[in-house]
Amino acid sequence: MPNASALAPRLLFGTDGVRGVAGEFLTADLALELGRAASACSPAQAPQVLIVRDTRESGEMLEAALAAGVAAGGGHALLGGVLPTPGAALLLRRYGFDLAAVVSASHNPYRDNGIKFFGPDGTKASNEQEARIEAIASGQEPLAALPVGRVRELHGSTGDYLRELELRFRDLDLSGRNVLLDCANGATYRVAPEIFRRLGATVHAFAVEPDGRNINDGCGSTHVEALAARVLAGGHDLGFAFDGDGDRVLAVDRAGKVVDGDELMALAALHLRAAGRLAGDGVAVTVMTNYGFHTAMREAGVEVAVTPVGDRHVLSELLERGWSLGGEQSGHIIDTGFVPSGDGVAAALLTLEALGPGGDLADRQAMRKVPQRLVNVAVRDRGALEGASAVWRGVEAESARLEGRGRVLVRPSGTEALVRVMVEAPDEVECEEITARLVGLVERELRG
Repeated sequence: MPNASALAPRLLFGTDGVRGVAGEFLTADLALELGRAASACSPAQAPQVLIVRDTRESGEMLEAALAAGVAAGGGHALLGGVLPTPGAALLLRRYGFDLAAVVSASHNPYRDNGIKFFGPDGTKASNEQEARIEAIASGQEPLAALPVGRVRELHGSTGDYLRELELRFRDLDLSGRNVLLDCANGATYRVAPEIFRRLGATVHAFAVEPDGRNINDGCGSTHVEALAARVLAGGHDLGFAFDGDGDRVLAVDRAGKVVDGDELMALAALHLRAAGRLAGDGVAVTVMTNYGFHTAMREAGVEVAVTPVGDRHVLSELLERGWSLGGEQSGHIIDTGFVPSGDGVAAALLTLEALGPGGDLADRQAMRKVPQRLVNVAVRDRGALEGASAVWRGVEAESARLEGRGRVLVRPSGTEALVRVMVEAPDEVECEEITARLVGLVERELRG
């Protein structure tokens, strides 16, 4: 049997599972093979495999094909229906299932869909596990015939997820709170309004009528301007916008100002630290996290670990250090004390817990954001950046000018012929000037 780490470069799995246009790249045939391979890879005999999905029109097709593959691989498929991604990780651990699969393309348009796998500890499948699944699914590794498993519905998965949220936030009283929720016509369209109501809030919600095609369409955390306008017009205390699969959230205060993941993490970190519940007194963030976050944490005595972009890297750092809180500017916020996955609904409730009774998001500045500018520069070969000595000399010079006040980050895109130039500086003018110099340098050295 070949070693998974020694296999050829993966063609199916990307940074967050297998994702592509449903029916073109991500076909029913491929879903079946992935389910069969994942089931066969499990160390358990006849593994119990939970399958949940979001609201895309292709979800039922892929769910059925994936379940058939699980059964063909000797496993038992348990269909949990529409549920946020973190719900799969929670129920996996609650019931001791062997594996979970989520059919979703997160914040992507409805035409896309994806499949990602979670292991029995509730964390996403490792690169090695994904490589093994891909090897079997693509025929690189033969698989003997196995006894056929079963496909069954798992009733009550929504109620189970809600009970876990209620248990975690049992001391949170939202009476008197007027909250607006944007559920992106996605996986949170039922659970998010319900848990806020159960905790006592006055809840108004929109984008809660999924039709299979309107997921993330002008709504959700990638279109948070829709929420901002409605919060301001409706006089709500605050609002939260989730993405299609419910693993990320952004907020809007009563004045209509968008509050991103960095600010929500800063608020949560200071709250948990004050309550003696911030494990290791540390937070894990990515290289994209605003410099102002680092300043605020340094002043509060909270250690910060920095990882590459991606919630997978953040979670890995948390588990390695024994910390509990981490996330991304995009709104992926992980509290491993609850679930080892980004959970938008739980992060929204944690925000309200941090604000306390009557606390106002508009008045609670946990950090001062530093002006940030990000430019994507088209280049011939993103790999050429590594040897572009002139670019790195420029980066060093600009970094020296900003030392202690801001920072510069230049990195290649992971998927496109782009170099990303990010600058953070104390004021907008300086930020724009430094960005322009670096962008011009990258263009001269790598574009022509």
